[in-house]
Amino acid sequence: MGRAKAITLIILIQFILLHVTKSQQGFEESLAARTLKQESHDTHEVQCSRERSRAAWQIIDDYLMPFVEEEGYQISADCRLHPDNDLFRDQERHKIHLDVSEWRCGYCKKSFRAERFLDQHFDNRHYNLLNVNQSKCLADLCGALHCDFVINSNLLKAKCNPAAATRNRHLCESLANSCFPISQSPSARRLHELFLRQFCDAHTCSGKAKPFPRGGKRHEARNPSAKTSVTSWTESKTFIVVRKMIKR
Repeated sequence: MGRAKAITLIILIQFILLHVTKSQQGFEESLAARTLKQESHDTHEVQCSRERSRAAWQIIDDYLMPFVEEEGYQISADCRLHPDNDLFRDQERHKIHLDVSEWRCGYCKKSFRAERFLDQHFDNRHYNLLNVNQSKCLADLCGALHCDFVINSNLLKAKCNPAAATRNRHLCESLANSCFPISQSPSARRLHELFLRQFCDAHTCSGKAKPFPRGGKRHEARNPSAKTSVTSWTESKTFIVVRKMIKR
């Protein structure tokens, strides 16, 4: 009789332990599911392309900022081209490119073998550092800034959409007006004119105007097309001056 009670007690204890184990496992699975769901929710909370924002900033940095710095002009924080209006600017500044296949997070010093893995790390681990309340999405300006021209040259062969060209031109001109008000100063007036020539004139289906005709004064070694544009523009101006001198 005592032996039967002992066996019954052992079975009861095993049943209780099994129930506790399953409950714990279920809790952990539920917690993991909630964590995954939260991460997924956080990832989709920011409807802004990091890649296109990066392309937009690179265009601004290469084809606009050298002229802005040359004029000694301070872009207002109200201007959408201002660095503070780039959602990802602080994270991009915390990228450390050590070698061809080595990138490092400037926040936690973790290393990665490709930039895309570092981007994923930022999205998963440093999402809280994004200023989602105040910053705007720089990628929204890609139409005006010709991001596709830089990202994918194959799009140049695509058929031009007149409605899209008109829409992008209006956006481009609004940026020129808000960032470089012509009544503000001579520098603002010159930069306003440059912005129209550099970015807005190419928003047409005529095919006559190309983006960035004034070229860029930075990263020319990395960007041969910019160097070519600068050279051709300089040669064109020189030719005009010489021609005028000959006529005299």
